[in-house]
Amino acid sequence: MFMRKLSLFLFLLFINSCSDLRKTGLTGLIYGTTYNIQFYSSSYEDYSAEIDSIFNEIDNSMSTYKTNSLISKINRNESSFIDNHFINVFKVSKEIYKNTNGRFDPSIGLIVNYWGFGPEKKDSQDEQLNNLLSKVGFDKFEIIGDELIRPKDSYIDFNAIAKGYAVDKISEFLKSKSIDNFIIEIGGEINASGINFDKNNPWKVAIDMPRFDGDRSIHSTLELNNISIASSGTYRKFKIDSFGNRYAHIINPETGYPTRTNILSVTVKGSSCIEADAYATAIHTMNIIEIKEFFAKNNKISSLIIFENENNELEELILNNFY
Repeated sequence: MFMRKLSLFLFLLFINSCSDLRKTGLTGLIYGTTYNIQFYSSSYEDYSAEIDSIFNEIDNSMSTYKTNSLISKINRNESSFIDNHFINVFKVSKEIYKNTNGRFDPSIGLIVNYWGFGPEKKDSQDEQLNNLLSKVGFDKFEIIGDELIRPKDSYIDFNAIAKGYAVDKISEFLKSKSIDNFIIEIGGEINASGINFDKNNPWKVAIDMPRFDGDRSIHSTLELNNISIASSGTYRKFKIDSFGNRYAHIINPETGYPTRTNILSVTVKGSSCIEADAYATAIHTMNIIEIKEFFAKNNKISSLIIFENENNELEELILNNFY
């Protein structure tokens, strides 16, 4: 009887503590996409000013679409001292570059622009692809002190990883305010912690079904608790050649060509959003056999791969207990 009373007391205490929490929702536009942040707090502060400041700091450091950003100045060969955001993302990028044998390569920006997928449009008649490839390779980039050492006229681009990094930084900020129940989503890159008290369940997110008609539908749903996910798809942004072949916006660093692939969607789940974001991009340059081999060696991340089989039917590949 004593244990039943104690359990009831603890349950009532939990309910009362939850009722003291206030839900805050923040939405808007950032980095050319949308963001959605929800959290429960005992404070009446919405922290929107602080979160906007994080967004702006990262944008001013790593946006290739802002002419006065740090990374844009570097790419114009202007002498610039790098900041902590740049250093943090560079270090993680180096680790993933090595772990994927160069499949994730932030120095591929020259080739991205060459094919017309990036912020700058290059005329393919002006520069030959082989000349551009000679300046590509993240192993040629190093940080010494607060300066970036790189090949002359090279180009660095963190757009494939910056959103995930921003998600992680906002997560760190909320936890610094003793906020443990939240979900942060920026353009499909997500980190969730604790539970959704409105439903008294872990946070639930939807994974898109790949579609070429521009509409959206749900493939599946996934509960998240103290975990991050990031998705990358080739079914929204691609080029079609004269033979009707689709080429993804993701460039293969080994060849310098847009990826011709049957992989339509990659969703990666991991402990940090920056890593999930980068791996989701790198995996698109692999074939199914390479993907299976990669995840057999990397069991700290999991993934859902949706691809077209030889009969043009959708199949899914679930790796390392994704669900």
